[in-house]
Amino acid sequence: MNSPVGASRQSWFGRNRMTLLTVVIVAAYASFIEWFWGWSAIIAQWAAVGVMPILVALALLTSTYFLRTWRILDYFPRETAGSFGTLFRVTQVHNLLNIMMPFRTGETSFPVLMRAEFGIALTRATSALLVMRLLDLHALLAAAGIGFAAASPNAVPAWFLWAAFLFLPITAFLIRKPLLRLGFRLFPAKAQGFLSEIENGLPANASAFARAWAMTAVNWLVKVVVLAWALSLMGVWPLTASFGGALGGELSSVLPVHAPGGVGTYPAGITAGAIALGAPGGKAALAALAQASINAHLLIIVSALTGTAISLPLGRRRQL
Repeated sequence: MNSPVGASRQSWFGRNRMTLLTVVIVAAYASFIEWFWGWSAIIAQWAAVGVMPILVALALLTSTYFLRTWRILDYFPRETAGSFGTLFRVTQVHNLLNIMMPFRTGETSFPVLMRAEFGIALTRATSALLVMRLLDLHALLAAAGIGFAAASPNAVPAWFLWAAFLFLPITAFLIRKPLLRLGFRLFPAKAQGFLSEIENGLPANASAFARAWAMTAVNWLVKVVVLAWALSLMGVWPLTASFGGALGGELSSVLPVHAPGGVGTYPAGITAGAIALGAPGGKAALAALAQASINAHLLIIVSALTGTAISLPLGRRRQL
């Protein structure tokens, strides 16, 4: 029989195991950087870039969080009316947890926070989040497809496939009602309420869908351009390689396999994307690219922390 102290200790570890795992992995990552490159070399690369470009990049990256909040505000206009500050705080807490928790487990915080703050049903918030994540993934893949289509020896079919993929969300939106009707016919009665909440989580009409799609495109355009610019300042060339690196890093962040804090996976995504779009593969070039990818990753983490710090004074969470 477990003692109260032992049970309490087990309960504490159960509640905080993901946080502890994150701390251990981040600490191991920091130690690896010190052992392999040395933090002095990493900081020296920041110093070579200069303070002003870093501040501009941070400001632009942080601005994308406001656009994300606007997208969610537009998704739930009735429930979130007049609560931009509170919603910004929710999105920043969700974003930070999503970055720091492994295997996308931080995503679960979004529906929980939306229910706590705005009374939105878990299934509705979850379905809305799924749609937004699919739009995010589509925007990044479409951007990456530009580079591959441009480099393809068969230009006409490559650009045709890219255009078909680009308009895939429109097709999905147009056929959503027949698909839902089919689901209502096929699913048992107990699932009807769940399907109804999924339907409620979709954009209400074509105008709402167009706004969500446009805000998604602008958000990722700004983020990828800023990251590509930062990578180019850190010596990642040619310019196509810096864009490939930015896309690779961000793609790694929206895929299901995601390490705590993006440790390892985000820099690996940058490196893979840069090499795929023309970065040189020599030993010295790869070492420089690895350093640049780590610094770009740190830039993303600092921007998330900055956005969270800005959001903390905004709004107060209502008690359930």
